[in-house]
Amino acid sequence: MMSMERSASSGHVTVDRSPSGIMDRCPSGRLDRTLSGRSDASSVCSSVHPMYADDDEAEAQALLRPIIPRTAGVEAWQRQDNAPMLTRSDSMDGNWSPYLRDLHMLSLCFLFVFLAYGATQNLESSLHTDEGLGSTSLGVLYLSLTMCSLGAPIVVMWFGSKNALLLGLSGYWMFTAANLFPSWYTLIPASIFLGFTASVLWVAEGTYITFAAKNHAAVCNIPEATALGSFNGEFWGVFSVNQVIGNMLSLALLEFRKNPDIQPDKSSAGLVELFLVFLGSMTFGTILACFLRSHAHLTSRASSADGLVTNRGYAKASFALLSERRMLFLICLLVYTGMQQAFIWGDFTRDIITPTLGLSWVGGVMAVYGASDTIASFVAGRHSSGLFSISVILIAGACCQILVMGMLFFKGPFEQDSRYYSTVFGAAVIWGVGDATFNTQISAVLGIFYPNDTEAAFAQWKIWQSAATSAAFFVSPCTTLSTKITFLFISLLLSMSFFLVVMWRQSR
Repeated sequence: MMSMERSASSGHVTVDRSPSGIMDRCPSGRLDRTLSGRSDASSVCSSVHPMYADDDEAEAQALLRPIIPRTAGVEAWQRQDNAPMLTRSDSMDGNWSPYLRDLHMLSLCFLFVFLAYGATQNLESSLHTDEGLGSTSLGVLYLSLTMCSLGAPIVVMWFGSKNALLLGLSGYWMFTAANLFPSWYTLIPASIFLGFTASVLWVAEGTYITFAAKNHAAVCNIPEATALGSFNGEFWGVFSVNQVIGNMLSLALLEFRKNPDIQPDKSSAGLVELFLVFLGSMTFGTILACFLRSHAHLTSRASSADGLVTNRGYAKASFALLSERRMLFLICLLVYTGMQQAFIWGDFTRDIITPTLGLSWVGGVMAVYGASDTIASFVAGRHSSGLFSISVILIAGACCQILVMGMLFFKGPFEQDSRYYSTVFGAAVIWGVGDATFNTQISAVLGIFYPNDTEAAFAQWKIWQSAATSAAFFVSPCTTLSTKITFLFISLLLSMSFFLVVMWRQSR
């Protein structure tokens, strides 16, 4: 692979083309070149071969394209159209690559889509209470997501990660639009469709981020574990901002709806306006996704002559992971992530926030939760550099959520009393820290453990997480708050015990 060193005295970059890198020798047969660190395309070509010294910049750029390094272990450089002409070594930290642009674009796309969906989901169980329509629709959604996740890796492989992302985003738009006309005939079908598209979206997201991080590590010559932690930290950090923005919009519009100057028969105007704003945000986020670069590794495999064999191989890989010892130990942790999400989205908003502060303040408290989640995601991603640091961060996150469980268990039942305000907001902050550690570190663990089965590994995560979320929403109306907290506590202890066993065996 091509390596680059900067001379301390001359400020130049020495490019070493080894046999596995660029096989373009000059007439003298030497492989070493000295290039100016900030030279333009013409000077680069003139240093590669003197006959190009007088070519203009356009010709020089065209001549550079065939000598882009192609490393056998980096699939994303298999297609030269997607590869950078030169690696920027003059950035602030010297670790720039075009995969960072993909990361930023994908993060912003998810931010605009999920600021709308996240706030809608938080309101669902409290807003549509007739015969449990809100909780039932969420239960159907995650049940559909669980079933469809079995085939999601094949869909992602067939369409390519970018097209799969676009397909996945369509269901969120439909579900939000259905809330403008809430009924069993609109929300339930929309929930089923969203379950299918969400399964595709999250497998595509995990695959896209993992390959981008690994290719970035190869380009910048940094450890893969560091790149995976950094990429997942930034993505989940930006992603969790959706809880802040979306819920603040919800708070503002629903509080305005409560204004006594507004006529009583206009009481639903705030909700209509809120969902229209959400649809606009989702549309903008989907447009951003159109500017993502395609990842060649998925498209090329799907369009190959043996595509049918590849599809069968991916189907087998999804089930084969269930016989892999590390995955079996990780399943408990994957299940817990779904249970804790169902608790904060449904039980916490309905049984704790609404009785204490009212429906309109669901958005305010969840905005605080989102802010905490955002900051903790960035911090966890920056400090994630290997399996040991991942273990430490996850233990810290588990301790945070155990603390919240104790607070809520001994403080309940909750009612409209100012004594509970600090407990509610404090629980939201601490729970957000725990959620951030699980999201960022589990993504990094799956990328490290299963580099060749990324799609199948992330599909397993969504299958078990969604199954747990669906079950929690279905049983929520018929169980008490203390029972749910006790079950969460036991599940967390078991899942962390199995996770630490995996880390210990891996480090031996």
